[in-house]
Amino acid sequence: MLHRILHAFSAPRPAPLPEPDDKLALGALMVRIAKSDHQYDVSEIKRIDRLLARLYSLGPLDAARMRATCERLEHAAPDTARFGHVIRETVSLEARLGALEALWEVVLSDGVSHPDEVQVLDAAREAMGLSHADSDAARSLAEGQ
Repeated sequence: MLHRILHAFSAPRPAPLPEPDDKLALGALMVRIAKSDHQYDVSEIKRIDRLLARLYSLGPLDAARMRATCERLEHAAPDTARFGHVIRETVSLEARLGALEALWEVVLSDGVSHPDEVQVLDAAREAMGLSHADSDAARSLAEGQ
């Protein structure tokens, strides 16, 4: 028993979080949006994994690992704007529009557009330097998925 207690205190610390790049920032935003309605369910997790796989040409296992990293980043980050700014500063307008579409796919993944999810999406949209019209167009594209 004493051995287990001592071992718990000497257990290795988790690896430090990576500095978010545009890919991890988008993944963390997807996670933040999915969690914002306090129901982070399997349909949202699967959607995020599929989006990461599609956007970054990842296999299912690598997409799940990336999502897990994004979950840790999302948990550690104080605000949504940080991730949006990373995307805005590192990718083209076309890529930002694609990111916004992916965020809408997460919002719509459970069949309901919750106000809390839309609020987080709007904060991300603003931080990415995109307009309401861009958001409306991205939502239309996401609804067609």
